[in-house]
Amino acid sequence: MNTQETINYNRIAEAIDYIKANFKEQPNLDEVAEKVHLSPFHFQRLFSDWAGTSPKKFLQYTSLEHAKKLLKENQATISETAYETGLSGTSRLHDLFVNIEGMTPAEYKNGGKNLQINYSFAESPFGNIIVASTEKGVCFMAFAEDEAVGFEALKHKFPNSQFLKKLDLLQQNALFIFQNDWSKLSEIKLHLKGTDFQLKVWETLLKIPMGQLSTYGTIAQQIEKPNASRAVGTAIGSNPVAFLIPCHRVIQSSGIFGGYMWGNTRKTAIIGWEGSQINL
Repeated sequence: MNTQETINYNRIAEAIDYIKANFKEQPNLDEVAEKVHLSPFHFQRLFSDWAGTSPKKFLQYTSLEHAKKLLKENQATISETAYETGLSGTSRLHDLFVNIEGMTPAEYKNGGKNLQINYSFAESPFGNIIVASTEKGVCFMAFAEDEAVGFEALKHKFPNSQFLKKLDLLQQNALFIFQNDWSKLSEIKLHLKGTDFQLKVWETLLKIPMGQLSTYGTIAQQIEKPNASRAVGTAIGSNPVAFLIPCHRVIQSSGIFGGYMWGNTRKTAIIGWEGSQINL
């Protein structure tokens, strides 16, 4: 799966890592381009093709100052309506299109023994992914550069299910999320194994618009559990569906991005990419 899109993302990720590690020296375009073995011209073009903006602008969207600004704006009106007022359909993409149904105890009893799960591998702007679905909806999606590792993660989630390597319509609808033309997007159905608390947290994440950020404390307030920030963090960390449930949009109250199940560099890349998409 070593396609050009994957190569491009890996180069962007390498550039992000280098800039983050050397931000005090403020490396210029020539230095970063050299680090990823490209001419400045080709690096600038690659980055712009991938992110839709220049490296300099992208860095602004991933800076501590920008994160703090977004958090301050959201903090002013903490209710859910703050996320809905004056926002376009594009920025509310996840809230508008993604529907979560919780699995019944019978469905995941004995490690998902009663589930038939289809799975396939695909490419995204942020690396290769595995996506899996039951007859009711997508039940798992994760970034996985190695197919064997990705499949093992899926089997760990549903150890006794029946698996079939097959791309179905539910998966295809979910994968449309990575395209810039969302006019073709129909409802994305998710069929998730989780406690009532986890499902409530994951549903709340859908209300964070693209290009915006929230904190663990804010999510806890929105689900009316203001003292449950730690539990919220645990629920976010166990999100079974990468990107579709945008746990990458939750950061520390200090503005620091913090950890991410699929790597801090990928989290930075996604936040910067989303910022560039709504500021075109």
